[in-house]
Amino acid sequence: MSISLSSLILLPIWISMAQIQQGGPDEKEKTTALKDLLSRIDLDELMKKDEPPLDFPDTLEGFEYAFNEKGQLRHIKTGEPFVFNYREDLHRWNQKRYEALGEIITKYVYELLEKDCNLKKISIPVDATESEPKSFIFMSEDALTNPQKLMVLIHGSGVVRAGQWARRLIINEDLDSGTQIPFIKRAMDEGYGVIVLNPNENYIEVEKPKIHVQSSSDSSDEPAEKRERKDKVSKETKKRRDFYEKYRNPQREKEMMQLYIRENGSPEEHAIYVWDHFIAQSAAENVFFVAHSYGGLAFVELMIQREADVKSKVTAVALTDSVHNVWHQEAGKTIREWMRENCCNWVSSTEPLDTSVESMLPDCPRVSAGHIYNLIACSVEMNLLS
Repeated sequence: MSISLSSLILLPIWISMAQIQQGGPDEKEKTTALKDLLSRIDLDELMKKDEPPLDFPDTLEGFEYAFNEKGQLRHIKTGEPFVFNYREDLHRWNQKRYEALGEIITKYVYELLEKDCNLKKISIPVDATESEPKSFIFMSEDALTNPQKLMVLIHGSGVVRAGQWARRLIINEDLDSGTQIPFIKRAMDEGYGVIVLNPNENYIEVEKPKIHVQSSSDSSDEPAEKRERKDKVSKETKKRRDFYEKYRNPQREKEMMQLYIRENGSPEEHAIYVWDHFIAQSAAENVFFVAHSYGGLAFVELMIQREADVKSKVTAVALTDSVHNVWHQEAGKTIREWMRENCCNWVSSTEPLDTSVESMLPDCPRVSAGHIYNLIACSVEMNLLS
């Protein structure tokens, strides 16, 4: 049986407390002091000391996984599906490993959008300088010139990026279940132009710059003896700080800061920006949206901000498990009426596919997606593209 480092550190404290509690009233102060000591110990931080290094591969091959001919993620050697609990009792490390794999899959899906779907990666803001943070969307070659119809896809919130519906489904099910690729290919086969939004790419992360404190010895007004004393105290303070930092952050994870992307700092901003600079400029007479989860909220916000324009160009909207709320978002009566006629929300349900589901909100019809966990029902694309 293995004993973790954190257990070894805490064990003497627990033993001491048990011994003290067996004593008389005079030991109460010691008990209180030990309890105070325990309350100051951050167990989450302490557990980091037991972890292997957070050093993960940057390729699927490095993880020894690959997508097979069915689009399923499988171990190269065993053929088994992905295993989250790679190391027992190390949930945080396993989660970091999962996130690292997820970042690789995001890049893999981007490659599929360009190579398999023949979409172009378009940088935004369109007038961005070379040095400012940027995001991007994907478009088909005819997205802005197709005179008849345009399909716009918006995913939900969280870690997913352009081309994905759900990372969990990509990893645990297959690419067809978790990505937008089947929608894109079907739409293009049916003669649609396609625009794929990227509403969660709102900022870039950069390492926080280290703050350099000017040495007190630079102050020429102080006597030399006083400066020496200050320097000695400063060095001791730094030594203690470094020791604490080694305990607090043994994995030496970098401290990052976020630089937001101009006019794309939130999913709602992103939807409005792409509308103004791309969708509104497109030649398509009929625009169709497919929006999942928070993507539905972003679409409703777009309607609120650009009501007349949206009504003039958008023909139909397929929502899937949308989290929009016409009351909280203060959508007006004319918007609610338009949504009742032009939108449909497929929701997770055990009812048969397309069965009407009761709604508390007076906006658009809700129908069953025919499954309790599969986020996108095939009837969505069938109905929208027919």
